[in-house]
Amino acid sequence: MTSPILLGIDTGGTYTDAVLFREGEGVIAKAKSLTTRHDLADGIAGAVDAVLLKSGHSASEIGLVSLSTTLATNALVEGQGGRAALVMIGFGPEDLTRGGLAEALGNDPVIFLPGGHDVHGNETPLDVSELESAMSGLGTSVSSFAVAGYFAVRNPAHEIRVRDRIRDLSHLPVTCSHELTSKLGGPRRALTTLLNARLVSIVDRLIGSCEDFLASRGISAPMMVVRGDGALISAAEARLRPIETILSGPSASLVGARFLTGLDQAVVSDIGGTTTDVAVLDAGRPRLAEEGAVVGGHRTMVEAVALRTYGLGGDSEVHIDDRGLDARFTLGPRRLLPLSLLAVRHGELVISVIERQLRATHVGRHDGRFAVRTGVPGMAAQGLATPEQALYARIGGGPISLNDLLATNSQKAVLDRLVARGLVHLSGLTPSDALHVLGRQNQWNGRAARMGLELAIRRKDGSGREIAGSPEELAEKIVGRLTRQSSEAVLAACLAEDGAEAIDPAVSLAVDRALKKSPGIARFLVSLDRPLIGLGASAPVYYPAVADMLGAEAVIPADADVANAIGAVVGQIRAVVSVVVTSPEEDRFIVSGSGERLLLVGQASALAAARERAVSAALAQAKTEGADEAAVTLSEDVDAPEIEGSRRLIEARITAIATGRPRIAIG
Repeated sequence: MTSPILLGIDTGGTYTDAVLFREGEGVIAKAKSLTTRHDLADGIAGAVDAVLLKSGHSASEIGLVSLSTTLATNALVEGQGGRAALVMIGFGPEDLTRGGLAEALGNDPVIFLPGGHDVHGNETPLDVSELESAMSGLGTSVSSFAVAGYFAVRNPAHEIRVRDRIRDLSHLPVTCSHELTSKLGGPRRALTTLLNARLVSIVDRLIGSCEDFLASRGISAPMMVVRGDGALISAAEARLRPIETILSGPSASLVGARFLTGLDQAVVSDIGGTTTDVAVLDAGRPRLAEEGAVVGGHRTMVEAVALRTYGLGGDSEVHIDDRGLDARFTLGPRRLLPLSLLAVRHGELVISVIERQLRATHVGRHDGRFAVRTGVPGMAAQGLATPEQALYARIGGGPISLNDLLATNSQKAVLDRLVARGLVHLSGLTPSDALHVLGRQNQWNGRAARMGLELAIRRKDGSGREIAGSPEELAEKIVGRLTRQSSEAVLAACLAEDGAEAIDPAVSLAVDRALKKSPGIARFLVSLDRPLIGLGASAPVYYPAVADMLGAEAVIPADADVANAIGAVVGQIRAVVSVVVTSPEEDRFIVSGSGERLLLVGQASALAAARERAVSAALAQAKTEGADEAAVTLSEDVDAPEIEGSRRLIEARITAIATGRPRIAIG
């Protein structure tokens, strides 16, 4: 019997990719479509319909759909997401200063409630009166809630009571910290929960769009989503725990890189429109971040690949500092809509505005920059302050020049808030526009790209010279800058893996000389001990030069442009469950995690109960997450020091890992 066809989809910030894959045969066909943020189903439909047409296969032959996405990662890198209220049980305001929680919280509301538990799960009385008095105002000003209780991983009762009360008083999504992690560290657990709450609407919209499209084509196959550790999770579970999909796209690309190249030892760098993601393959497996994934400057408790994500991509904002004797260029971290892409849908309007700016006798402050609504549903604009509402209304249905939109300096901050909410895109000059001018990309509007660079070269540096003699010269400088920043990103990630994070390639004079291959009596060289795998649609354009700068062999597989989508369909489900045993007093033991607390007599019986619970919970979770059959491995970490001649158990952590392939529909 011919094995079913698997459909892999990757929804990135710029493109949505689709591949049809069959085990034993590999990639049957691949296709791309622009990601449509106003309605993600449009981009998904464009890619999937195209790949089916190319392959000649019908939708009814698809037995599994698997989705990877950079939307959650991009949202955190760009500071986007819904407004969430954080409810902290048993914590005080001083706890906001720990684990980066205050920075992550920003201006979002926080409520402190008396309550929580101790290390053994014994409770302090819970009082929800302050929550109830605040709910009338919060219900209309936030899109979700995050609940974090003191030692909730040992006893989640208070988190559950608060969650249920919030649901009674509102119909908004609620995330509890014990649902995301079993690790201690309250403030960082609260941060992870807060970020999850902010991402709920973004990931829910993506999965809903994908499900709607699949239903419209008669595809009833199970749907999976790639987690941050490269494993698969059912779409229903991903909706509840969207934080687990941070680094989904890059994790899928690592799985895809290993599949496409067969390399066991490599550095993998994946460049997209918004980010560059760098990770290391050792013995054919990506290294995992022991302390949790770091995205957008936040260290979460999400288990994910040891990956460094940089705000650097083909659509990165080009910054030109013309105050010195020579103009300096930097890229990112914010993504802009390339002018060449904006002009695909709004060509005449965009080009007429740029022509007017080129005819002006003076260089405008915001020449070549536009704002345009993202087109997300209107409910996403709820809770805007009056200045934000007014500016959002002025942007209207099409792009508007920032020269025409911004009348005062204070309005720039208002616009930035609209961008952070995901309501507005900024458009301007990017490396993608530079590649259009150089003839290395041609899928968008090359005329708009050239005119954008013509605008930029009107600027003069501190010595009074134009920053470049031609659009082509400026384009080469921008591409050269992307090569350099990409090399710094790869090198920084490798140094961090080597334990040498103190060396910052962006400021080190020695690294600068090595990357430039500067001549001198003392010569500095830098090289990698393994190949550099370049992934992404623009990898063939950028990564040969990056590898050369780093003294590495460049490996760019034939399907590098859809590695994420390939990784999405060749991955496995991996359910991890930890159960903890503690001893509050001699010969009495508490088993906590994955169910109600158990109080048992005797260490042997407590450990046996913990093992049984961990295994059964891991198998059940793997089944919930979509596994057909799963195998379980068990590990134990026992802290039992010797005290006065006898060993005394302080804590034992029993971890069960269930792995298996997802269920596949057979027509």
